[in-house]
Amino acid sequence: MSKIAVCIVEDVTDIRQALEQIIELSDDCMLTASFATGEEALLKIPLVKPQVVLMDIGLGSTSGIDIVRELKPLHPEILYLMCTVYEEEEKIFEALRAGASGYILKKSSPAKLTEAIQELVEGGAPMSSQIAMKVVNAFKHLPVQETLPPSQQADDVAVLSRREKEILEWLAQGKIYKEIGRELNISAETVRKHVYHIYEKLHVNNRVEAVNKFFGR
Repeated sequence: MSKIAVCIVEDVTDIRQALEQIIELSDDCMLTASFATGEEALLKIPLVKPQVVLMDIGLGSTSGIDIVRELKPLHPEILYLMCTVYEEEEKIFEALRAGASGYILKKSSPAKLTEAIQELVEGGAPMSSQIAMKVVNAFKHLPVQETLPPSQQADDVAVLSRREKEILEWLAQGKIYKEIGRELNISAETVRKHVYHIYEKLHVNNRVEAVNKFFGR
């Protein structure tokens, strides 16, 4: 299996070097780039095209959250794992809303970090149950009214292939890509590609929006 291409954005030299070492020593990941400033990351992440970015939330002059907010719509295939010293609920929640897919505490063990990266690539969202509950509650309070008229929603759903609808059914059950792949006898990477196409066709940015739209919620 090919290694997961990882990029690091961290302004504290000691922490950045420690993260680099963890990735370089990992059997599952490879380091494609490492940046000390948000400005450099903003310019170079789109050129490096990593699968996963370990993004520091506080980057001195800029915020990792702002970088995710800017880059995610332009390159939706890149996954962001926020790295933070404390479990600051509001900041983490803001990062998830900006397009991050999970977060990890900087004091986590090397095994925990590489596990979180692996989970991310397989379609999971590594985070504590406390933050996950906040995310669920936030979606509960969203207005039911979609931005698109119902006829447009129906048209979007109609263009999905049978396989894409199948995958959406599994996504709705909370399965990660690896599990869906096992059910359908295809690779997790193939599932991931299908999911990108589903998001494009439904004009959504994440799993929850896709499932809500598909089931007409």
